[in-house]
Amino acid sequence: MHALSVEGCVELASLDRNGLVESRHIGAFVVIDRDGSVIESGGDIDAIIFPRSTLKPFQAIAALRAGADLEGVELVLACASHCGSHRHTDAIEAMLARDQLDVEDLGCPASWPLGYEDKADRIAAGEVPQRVTMNCSGKHAAFLRACVANGWDTQTYLQPEHPLQVLIREVVTEFTGSHSIWPAVDGCGAPLYGMSLRDLGTGIARATDGHDADAERLVNAIRTNPWALDGPGRDNTRVIESTDAIAKIGAEGVLIIARDGIAVAIKCLDGSQRSNTAVAVTLLARHGVIDRSVAEALIDELVEPITGGDETVGRLSVSV
Repeated sequence: MHALSVEGCVELASLDRNGLVESRHIGAFVVIDRDGSVIESGGDIDAIIFPRSTLKPFQAIAALRAGADLEGVELVLACASHCGSHRHTDAIEAMLARDQLDVEDLGCPASWPLGYEDKADRIAAGEVPQRVTMNCSGKHAAFLRACVANGWDTQTYLQPEHPLQVLIREVVTEFTGSHSIWPAVDGCGAPLYGMSLRDLGTGIARATDGHDADAERLVNAIRTNPWALDGPGRDNTRVIESTDAIAKIGAEGVLIIARDGIAVAIKCLDGSQRSNTAVAVTLLARHGVIDRSVAEALIDELVEPITGGDETVGRLSVSV
């Protein structure tokens, strides 16, 4: 097993200012179907990367298989990297209360909200970082619900040998087919499994192909409540609203978008997300998964213009 290297990357996108390229984003990508057949790729798609929060759909599916009673917004929050709005945290606190738990039972660390405006609002209100405002708090609330449903220990639910985490690893292996898993710990404290982009893309494609009842429940919940996965106006939410695809960000430059058994998985080597949505929707439109005009509209909406004073002086261009 080997990590993604500079030599294993291709240029994903470039940014120009007044006709001169100012920045280049490099990484690897794959467009792949549920059978693992590669439709298009660039870079070393067999290098091991950490999927980070793009692992959450599999974790949510495992929670459902464990008997967690999750529907609608609660099910979406189980795989969200939410912005930390009061709408999100109120729903998560209600989840915990239903299980006779509270925010201190969450195993994720205290953190400021992911969303800049949400963070600023809470600072202005005199609040401090909290576990419930951490972007993975919905996933942890779902983990706890699965534990309560089975009578499993809620204090050790993040330990790799805990029954829930054993089940999650089984689900990850089932969907991705990956047996070259690099065990690690994610930023929220949950077990994390490094794998190739090839396997990650295959797994996400399988999660959207309609063959698995729990995965289909998750997909339908996300399509119905896209605000809960990320936040109003934010990239993942807008992609879901515009395309019906399932979009999921992962820390350190990882992104997956999938619909109807075809997925794109991207890793930007420097950890940036700036170009990923533009690259992903361009690739999906190229292969007929989403409409080209919708992809172009999303790029116009979500990619910040390159300005010089009040004028637009450059643009981000997809290179693949």
